[in-house]
Amino acid sequence: MKISAGQKAFEFEENDIFGNKISFNSSFNGKIMLSFFRYASCPLCNLRMNHLIRNYKKLSDAGLKVVAIFQSPAESIKHYVGKQDAPFPIIADPEQKLYKRYGVSGSMLGMLRTSFRVKDLSQSFGLGYLPGKIEGTFTMIPADFLINNQFVIERAFYGKDVGDHLPFAEIYSWLGISDD
Repeated sequence: MKISAGQKAFEFEENDIFGNKISFNSSFNGKIMLSFFRYASCPLCNLRMNHLIRNYKKLSDAGLKVVAIFQSPAESIKHYVGKQDAPFPIIADPEQKLYKRYGVSGSMLGMLRTSFRVKDLSQSFGLGYLPGKIEGTFTMIPADFLINNQFVIERAFYGKDVGDHLPFAEIYSWLGISDD
């Protein structure tokens, strides 16, 4: 079941891909973006990670903490996504426990809509993000959640296709910073 704005974020305690304990609860302290991805070798997921990493200083300076979640095992995430050296924690959730908790699921229609993302696919391939091992639900659609200082979800964004994430302009607006 999808969740909506106004709900308290679900707490969890997991290890990131390097074995560091992440306690995601009301003591996390600060604004948070919880970002769900597909699997580690997904070209569009790696493109979004590239954009998140490139924009992270601006987001972090505005007080945002990012936590990324993939449905692949940690070793696969290290192999594919880990090459980008993300400055924020990435959690492996191959059993999709967190996906289920946050109502993140797959969609065949969403997979079909992805064929219209020619520019994004071309950019991801150009950066060397090529399809690899598929792990988890192939039709998984990403989702992003903006969580305030009181650990309440202010924005629940469920993508329409496999490359659809919350636009940076909306994240910047929520943080009260300019999109330049």
